[in-house]
Amino acid sequence: MIQAVIFDMDGVLIDSEIEYLRRDLAFAKKKNPAVTLQDLFGMVGSSREDAWSCMAQAIGNGQTWQELRSEFLADKDIFSEMDYQKIFRPEIPAILEDIRSLGLMLALASSTQMEIIERVLNENHIRSYFSVVITGAQFKRSKPDPEIYHHTASCLKVPESQCLVIEDSTFGITAAYRAGMKIAALIDERFHFDQSLADYRMEHLSEIPGIVRRLLA
Repeated sequence: MIQAVIFDMDGVLIDSEIEYLRRDLAFAKKKNPAVTLQDLFGMVGSSREDAWSCMAQAIGNGQTWQELRSEFLADKDIFSEMDYQKIFRPEIPAILEDIRSLGLMLALASSTQMEIIERVLNENHIRSYFSVVITGAQFKRSKPDPEIYHHTASCLKVPESQCLVIEDSTFGITAAYRAGMKIAALIDERFHFDQSLADYRMEHLSEIPGIVRRLLA
């Protein structure tokens, strides 16, 4: 039995990870033309420090991850350039409506900063579906630490064991697993995520309502 469904945002509600990664690659190639997209896969779904440490290792020019990140952000704001309606997964509203019709609560738990979360939700007209919206920016430790999911369950007033998490990345899945939650992982072969800890693996998000009904049976 479950009482709530918790969604990750990047890679789930929006297909953003590849877009961010392409911009990261363009920056890296200015420093080291030999860097490939595959060299930066470790940035996907990672904490700020882990992601930019991956960038620093790929570039290998002696700059720290903090220096590289500051330079990248000073050059451009990739978030303001993003068209979040273009990369929004169009099946999401119907899925959220279906879950809500079953009497379940909906929450969002994303490592992204709240300003971007709210923009994605509002621009795609789905903010009203979520009773709880949590940003990982408020915690000292990012996914794969389970803190964000423990906190989300607490805000929902639901036991962790009665939450289903929709994730895609290795770190996100690990965080939900450590929190003691059930996990449905969206398969994305582009980034070679380890999804072995997930209870369910989905080819398409349209499989979510079926999984939810099984857990309610």
